[in-house]
Amino acid sequence: MDLLLLVLLILVVSFVLRTKAQKQRIAVLAHFLRNYDIEKLMERLVGSYMRALDEKDPARQQQIWELQQPVENSLASQFGNFADALAKAPEPANGATFRIGTQALGFPFAKLIEKLQGDKGSFDLRTAIRIHADGIAAVVANAEGRSPKERAYTLLAEMYLMQHTCHWYCKSKAVASARMQLRNQTSYEQVVQSVSPATRNAYLALTGQR
Repeated sequence: MDLLLLVLLILVVSFVLRTKAQKQRIAVLAHFLRNYDIEKLMERLVGSYMRALDEKDPARQQQIWELQQPVENSLASQFGNFADALAKAPEPANGATFRIGTQALGFPFAKLIEKLQGDKGSFDLRTAIRIHADGIAAVVANAEGRSPKERAYTLLAEMYLMQHTCHWYCKSKAVASARMQLRNQTSYEQVVQSVSPATRNAYLALTGQR
C-alpha cells in the first residue's frame, strides 16, 4: 500500500474514533448535568459581576453584589449535588471513561495508554469535579473575608477552571485552553493562579502539574 494512502487512512480512522469518543464523553456529562441549572446560574453570575465591576456608583455596585447572593448559594448547592452524584457513579456504560489523560496523545489512544500506565498519566474527572465544588462553595461562603470585588474575581476563576476541566474531559486540554482564551479573554495559566490557594494546590496535585 502506498505510504501516503496508509497515512491518510490512519488519519481518517483516528478522526472517526476521536469523534466517537468525544461524543460519548459529552453524553456522559450531559446525562449528569441535565437535572441542574448550573450553566444558567453561571451565565447569570458572570453577566452580573461584569455589570458590577463596570459600575461607577459604589452604592449601586454594592446593591448588585448583594442581589447575587441567592444565585451564588444556588450555584454552590447545585454544583455540590452534581459532584456528589458523579462521585457515586460507576464507569460509564457507553464505552467512555471518567479518566482524563494528561499526555499529549489523546483520543483515540487514551484507553490504551491507561492500560499501559494504570493511573499514571491521567486523573479522574469525579475527583476534579469535587475539587471544583469545594472551591466554589468555599468562595461563596467567604470565610476568608474577601472584599466583594476580590470575591467576584475569585469565583469567576473557580467557574472558569471548572469549565476548563469539563472541556478538557470532552475534548482536550489544548482545546479547553483555546476556548477559555477565546470566550473569556483570559489564559489557562492566569485562571489557575486566580483561584483560591486550596483549589489551586489540590488541582495541580491531581493533574500532575506539581
